Amino acid sequence: MRSLLLRVMRVKELSILLVTVAAGIYFTATSGAFNSLDNYQTIAQYVAPWAIIAAGQVMLLICGEIDLSAGFVFTLAPFMLMQFFVNGWPLWLALLGAIVVSTLVGLVNGLIRTVLDIPSFITTLGMAFLLQGLVLIISNARPVGAPKDSWVVDVFGGTHWTEFLWAVGVVVVMQVVLSATRFGIHTQATGGNPVGAAESGISINRVKVVNFAVTSTLAGLAGILQGTRVGSYDPTNGGFTTMFFAVASAVIGGTALLGGSGTVVGAFLGALLLGIVFDGFNLTGVSANAFNVVLGAAILVAMVLNVTLIVLRKRVGSRELT
Repeated sequence: MRSLLLRVMRVKELSILLVTVAAGIYFTATSGAFNSLDNYQTIAQYVAPWAIIAAGQVMLLICGEIDLSAGFVFTLAPFMLMQFFVNGWPLWLALLGAIVVSTLVGLVNGLIRTVLDIPSFITTLGMAFLLQGLVLIISNARPVGAPKDSWVVDVFGGTHWTEFLWAVGVVVVMQVVLSATRFGIHTQATGGNPVGAAESGISINRVKVVNFAVTSTLAGLAGILQGTRVGSYDPTNGGFTTMFFAVASAVIGGTALLGGSGTVVGAFLGALLLGIVFDGFNLTGVSANAFNVVLGAAILVAMVLNVTLIVLRKRVGSRELT
C-alpha cells in the first residue's frame, strides 16, 4: 500500500489533473453550453498560446531563470513575417525568417544573462520594453491582415484546431526532451545543483542560452499561429499578459520557481485549467475581473501544494527505505 502511495505521489501532474477534471465537471453542471464542439474550440484557442510559451518557460524556470520578454516576441514575430513577405520573400521563407529572428532574441537574452551575469529578470524586462517599442514602430501601432490562400497559412493556424494541435505537438516534444534526453537531464541539474552540475562537466551557461533561445522560438511560433488563426496581426496582442499566463500555467502545473524540477505536461494542464476557468466564467456570467482573483489564488495554492507534496514524497520515501 505504501509503495502504491509513493508511486502515485511521484506523478507530478496528478494534483493539477484532478483539479482540471473537477473544473470541467463543475462548469458542465452549471452551463449547458460548456459541452459543445464550438466551446471546446474556444477553450483550445485560449490554451494553445499559453501552453506553447509555457513549454519553453518550464525549461527556463527549471534552470532557475525566467523570460519576461516572451510575450513581446509573441507580438514581434508576425510583424517580422509580414516585413519579409511584403519585401518579396516567399511566405514559407518569411515565416522561417520570423522564427529565426525570434530565436536570435532568445540568444541575445541568454548571452547577456550568462556572459555579463545580469539577472534574467532585468535582462528580459529590458528586452520586453525594447521589443514593445520596436513592434509599435514597425506596425505604426496598427494591425495588419495576415496572409491568406496558402498551404503555409493552413498549416500554421489557418484551419480549425491547427493551433491547438501545434500546442500538443510542442508539449509532447518538449516533455520528451526534458525527461528522456541528456539535454533535459542537464537542464534539471543546472537548476537543481548548479555547482555540482558545473563540476561534473555540464556547461550550465550553454544550457541556459539554449533554453532562452528555445523559449523565444516557441513564443514567436505561438504569435504567428494565433495571428494567422485570427486573420490579423495586432501590435497590442501578447505582451506581459500572455507571458504571465504562460508562467502561471507552468507554476500551477508544478514547475518550481526556484529551479530544479518541473514538467511540460503539467504546464499544459495548467494552461488547460486556466482556459476552462476563463471560458466557464464567461459562460456563467461571472465578472471577468474575478478571473484574476482565481488566477492569483491558484498560483498560491499550487505553490503550497508543490511544497507539501515534496515534503510528503521525502517522508514516504524515507519510511520505505527504513
